Order: sequence, then C-alpha cells, then structure tokens
Amino acid sequence: MIRHGETDWNVKRRFQGRSDIPLNDEGRRLARVTAAAMAEIPFTRVYTSPLKRAYETAMIIKGARDIPVIEEPRIIEIGFGVYEGLCCAKEGYNIPDPAFMNFFDKPEAYQPPEGAESIEELKKRTADFLDEIVHNKDMEHETILVSTHGAALRGLLSNINQLGIADFWRGGVHKNCAVTIVDVRDGMTFMVEEGKTYY
Repeated sequence: MIRHGETDWNVKRRFQGRSDIPLNDEGRRLARVTAAAMAEIPFTRVYTSPLKRAYETAMIIKGARDIPVIEEPRIIEIGFGVYEGLCCAKEGYNIPDPAFMNFFDKPEAYQPPEGAESIEELKKRTADFLDEIVHNKDMEHETILVSTHGAALRGLLSNINQLGIADFWRGGVHKNCAVTIVDVRDGMTFMVEEGKTYY
C-alpha cells in the first residue's frame, strides 16, 4: 500500500480531500524513485483511488507490467466538504471552525463540516474494501498494489490494527510515496513493514 506522491497542495498544507489535485514534479520524482526500488516486486494487479494524484502514482509504480488497474472508490480520500482547499499551516491558516483540528488532535470528537465525510464513514468503506481483498480466495497468491491517500491509508491501517477512532492517527500520516507491506494468510492480515520511504 502506498500513499500518493507530493502535490502543490501538500506543500501548502491545503486540505485536498476529494479535490482532484495532480502530482507536482517532485511528486513524480518521488514516485519514480519508489518505482525503481520496487521494480522486482511481481505485482499482479493494482487498486487505485480514482483521484489523479493516486492514479498517477500507481501508474508510475506499475511501470511496464501488463496487469489490471482497477479504480476503487472505497479507497478515495476522506472528503472535507466546504473546507477543501483551506489551509492548516500556521502561516495562512484559514479554517473557520475552531474545533476542526479535532480531526487530527481528538478524532473521536471530530465533527465533519458541511458536505464532508466522518472518520467512521471512512473506516467503514475502507474496511469493506479490505475485507473483500483479504477473504477473496482467488487472490490469495497475488501481490497487489494499493495506491491511496493519507487519511484513507490510515483508515485501512486502523482496520488492520483494529484501532478505535480515538487511536485513528496512531503512527501518523505517512510521507508521500511511503510504502506499507501487509501479508495476508488464511484471511488474516499481518503487518510486515509500515511507512517505508525509498528516497
């Protein structure tokens, strides 16, 4: 599982959510470096968020492999509704709700803004995706690449690690193009490595 490469909004610390922001040049470079480090991995299929930044990262990692690429809406980033594009950096901070940073600091108390998704909803849809993969006997000998986003990846990992909402961010937000390896055996998941970068 990989978090997408860097975007201009990542640099500016603007909330992307469902906004379809492409990789920047540095994001593409990070993906190429990561692809080179993973060149010998015999991927058999790719699942990617439909958003450009995850899809492009997936395609760079996939390289010349002739394998299926499946756009999977259940691993799209959490939606921030009317707050998408707003900035959480100290300089330029412009989020009007003083309690919004509960999203990071106290996720069990987070109240999504208008049009946004809750952490509970994110956990449920990523769990649905994970369960489908883990319990699919036809895929038990496959090596699968999952290209996704910071919060969506934490959703997947919190399901694997059976963490409650209060511990949602345990382990933090992975760096761009950080790689996590999960082994699946007999319908059980085992963490092999989390958040490794190759740059």
